[in-house]
Amino acid sequence: MAVQAPWRTPAPPGTAAPTRPRWTRRQVVEGWVFILPVVVGILAFQLVPVLVSVYASFTNWTGLSSPRFIGLGNYLRMPSDPLFVSTVVNTLYFSIGYIPLSIVIGLVLALLCHGKLRGMRVFRTAFFVPYVVNIVAVSLVWFWFYAPTQGVINGMLSTVGVQGPEWLTDPVWAMPAVILVSVWQGVGYPMIVLLGGLQGIPTSLVEAATIDGASPLRRLWSVTLPLLSPQLFFLTITQTIASFQIFGIIFVMTEGGPAGATTVYIYYLYQNAFAFGRMGYASALAMVLFAFIGLITFIQWRLQRRWVFYD
Repeated sequence: MAVQAPWRTPAPPGTAAPTRPRWTRRQVVEGWVFILPVVVGILAFQLVPVLVSVYASFTNWTGLSSPRFIGLGNYLRMPSDPLFVSTVVNTLYFSIGYIPLSIVIGLVLALLCHGKLRGMRVFRTAFFVPYVVNIVAVSLVWFWFYAPTQGVINGMLSTVGVQGPEWLTDPVWAMPAVILVSVWQGVGYPMIVLLGGLQGIPTSLVEAATIDGASPLRRLWSVTLPLLSPQLFFLTITQTIASFQIFGIIFVMTEGGPAGATTVYIYYLYQNAFAFGRMGYASALAMVLFAFIGLITFIQWRLQRRWVFYD
């Protein structure tokens, strides 16, 4: 049912219709003064750069020379660019590994932190801390963990007789290593979102399922997960967008290597803009990424009707 504004509600018969409140000139000026910094910030740092990027995507701008209009040249170049294709594949590889792992592990941590045991707040804080730690510091610490001979991970594997791989210099293991760091660093966010959803589930529903003889796994599948579907849907969208924009860990830990195994889309866009001097081509890559994220989000939004339940 649509919600009507109070001044548009039909007046009862025999009574005068309410009138729209009138703002004084001083109130209008004060309102604009309050929102002016936000409006200026959006125009200067968001809208104008986007419009400049749209225009630059149709030019051969290098960032230093004057841009020359080349029409769809940058967009027509992408299908024949082997690095463009490989970076798309690498980005999808990262997304397929990162999205389900971050949500599933976040759900497990949320279920563990949902209890009322003593000291549970400490565990919640400990799991969330990596999410707010500087990404450069996280990358440098894990860079040391992954060291082939003196690293913590290979040292632990050697104690059980397993020789660990050269994580960040082996094209096979480099991307899984990056995915593991990304999940560890970002899992606190889905944990907090799902923990909030768990605390909103009525205990009477869980108790009714328990009285009916449902096992813990059955209660999780038939009661908890359907009631958590709005939070899971929200995380599916946000984690998908985040996975397409992975950059900091790649930049610090691998610089896209070895042999381009971890060169994802955003890192290739950065290289074109600031290393290769192809600002126009980088702008076209940004526009394609924007359109792709919009398409994926639209598909996810349409599919929510089949599995998301709202009270």
